[in-house]
Amino acid sequence: MTLLFVTGTSTEVGKTVTTAALAAVARTAGLEVAVCKPAQTGVGAADPGDLAVVTALAGVTRTVEPARYPEPLAPDTAARRCGAPLLTLSETATAIAGLGSADLVLVEGAGGLLVRLGEFTLLDLARELSAPVLVVSAPGLGTLNHSELTTWALRQAGVECAGLVIGSWPERPDLAMRTNRADLPRVTGTELVGAVPEGAGGWSPQRFRAAAPAWFDRQWTQRYLGRTGTVPEIRPPVTAFAP
Repeated sequence: MTLLFVTGTSTEVGKTVTTAALAAVARTAGLEVAVCKPAQTGVGAADPGDLAVVTALAGVTRTVEPARYPEPLAPDTAARRCGAPLLTLSETATAIAGLGSADLVLVEGAGGLLVRLGEFTLLDLARELSAPVLVVSAPGLGTLNHSELTTWALRQAGVECAGLVIGSWPERPDLAMRTNRADLPRVTGTELVGAVPEGAGGWSPQRFRAAAPAWFDRQWTQRYLGRTGTVPEIRPPVTAFAP
């Protein structure tokens, strides 16, 4: 089993659609993919959450969500407010281990790296499982600071940063976005390995799955998404990824 964690520099930066894109790329390469969302907030017991988005876009059928809470708050706060026990590191690690027959297990956090998922953060979980963490960044103003803080926290904890992905890259980026794209690797010391087009979460599954391999650096996908050399040439060049 290959593990890859997906975090964001904040909320609403494109983590779920990026997770779906990663799953789509790996499934195109013939890998069995499973996805864990340790804690989901802001949804009722029967409502679709982020894992439903991943399932619809990427076709993943093996998913696990150890905890969900109705109010759209940080998971530990939402748990306390509804009287639920806090999610533990041990039970979350056990849930992920239950997906171990998959070739690739993606773990999507909630909000940013240090958001409390329960009694722990995604950083704690990644360190516990020795898993690399991919950071999803916003394109606009503020992203340099947020991205540098996130990658700094990973380094301080001794957790491998698998790279940066811009989670929602517009068709017509403004000046700040264009300069941020050039500056992100410099200020963070971390490679920019992909960019997901803005609005891709609203595409049809067929269009999404066909396009996703072009959004990530090919060598990076070979390294982190499972079997080396199995990611197919879907479309040259990597148009969505190229600056």
